[in-house]
Amino acid sequence: MAHPKKNLDLTQGVIWKQLLLFLLPIAAGTLFQQLYATVDAVIVGQFVGSDALAAVGGSAALIVQLVVGVFTGLSSGATVVISHGYGAEDREKLTRAVHSSIAFSLLAGACITVLGILLAPNALTWTKNPQEIMADATLYLRLYFLGTIPTLLFNMGSGILRAVGDARRPLYYLVVCCLLNIVLDLLFVAGFHLGVAGAAIATALANLVSALLVLVQLGRTKEAYQLHPRQIRIHRATLLHILGIGVPAAIESSMYALSNLLIQVPINNLGTDTVAAWSATNKVDGIYWSLIISFGVAIMAFVGQNYGAGKYDRMKASVRVCLKIALVVTVVLSLLLLFFARYCFRLFTDNPQVIRYAIQITYYFVPFYFIWTFIEVIANALRGAGDALVPMLISVGGICGLRILWVLFIVPHWSTLLGISICYPVSWFFTAVILIIHYKRGRWLKSPPPAP
Repeated sequence: MAHPKKNLDLTQGVIWKQLLLFLLPIAAGTLFQQLYATVDAVIVGQFVGSDALAAVGGSAALIVQLVVGVFTGLSSGATVVISHGYGAEDREKLTRAVHSSIAFSLLAGACITVLGILLAPNALTWTKNPQEIMADATLYLRLYFLGTIPTLLFNMGSGILRAVGDARRPLYYLVVCCLLNIVLDLLFVAGFHLGVAGAAIATALANLVSALLVLVQLGRTKEAYQLHPRQIRIHRATLLHILGIGVPAAIESSMYALSNLLIQVPINNLGTDTVAAWSATNKVDGIYWSLIISFGVAIMAFVGQNYGAGKYDRMKASVRVCLKIALVVTVVLSLLLLFFARYCFRLFTDNPQVIRYAIQITYYFVPFYFIWTFIEVIANALRGAGDALVPMLISVGGICGLRILWVLFIVPHWSTLLGISICYPVSWFFTAVILIIHYKRGRWLKSPPPAP
């Protein structure tokens, strides 16, 4: 199977150059994905008010993150399986994985749509969403869930393209759709005065366009990962292989989101201004999170291809290179956020109390972002090599478990912004240490690459 010229063969060439060539489009793409959510918040906050900002960016946003995060974890299984097949030049394995992945996206999307619409009010009530923004938050969630299938198809399709070394096309599609989202946001929210409903509709339509673009590309390619609509079905053995890697990542992602939802409860108890500040902070520091996630996506595919090709020394060297680059980016972005975040918050609201709270939250989080770099890179490198279970157990215990214990036993006696926020860097530190120890011991590398 010849590798397409437009796709990067990550098993060859100078590691740092290949990594950057592959990483940069992914980083730009994740920034545009963050821009999707940020534009919603900025336009809603400016044209509707801080209550609407809290409705879109509070519990509702975390519920969306929970659902999308679970599926993103599942789709990482497809990325790993496809990258192994691509590195090993196994055409049959690629074909089965692509069609099983798309079929699973359609099935999962339909189920999530129905459940999301039905359970949205219950989920918001469970998180003690402030009553004054309950109606707007429920409406936003239900409209968002109507666009679940396109969202999942785009995420899965982008994962397929990245697994075979094509990180540019997902970026192009995100640029187009992000610009479309901005135009539709302005039209529906500022022009037609549809409020949070307009923001949800704009995002759903933009996601639909992005899904169509990525599906058309998969159908047009002449390579082994070409999508044939009539062949879309679930191959049981392949799907089980995908889920074997993806389910641990999905569990980990869901536990992150659930622990964040649990933390949202005491935040909600502090009032609407605090909820709005927490939301604005999530959008601003989302710049860092979107970039660091791109390092995880890149190293997972990079390691996956080299693992499939049996190039273990190159695989381990790529992890070291990725960590160095990610740490430099993290330090630079942390300094920029600390100095300029206060000006960014004014894009969302002119409420001085909301801005004051948001600045406090930034100071509690940003100085510790460098710790997360190790978690993102090492955990995804392990997944790229097929070791999905242990990183999941470490993250669920170290991050999610500690946060849950913190909320249950510490927050009742320290229910301030600092008391709630500090559990994040504490959980990052313990998890990073354990992951580094597991990686250094090297037991994850003793099993051979999975059979086709």
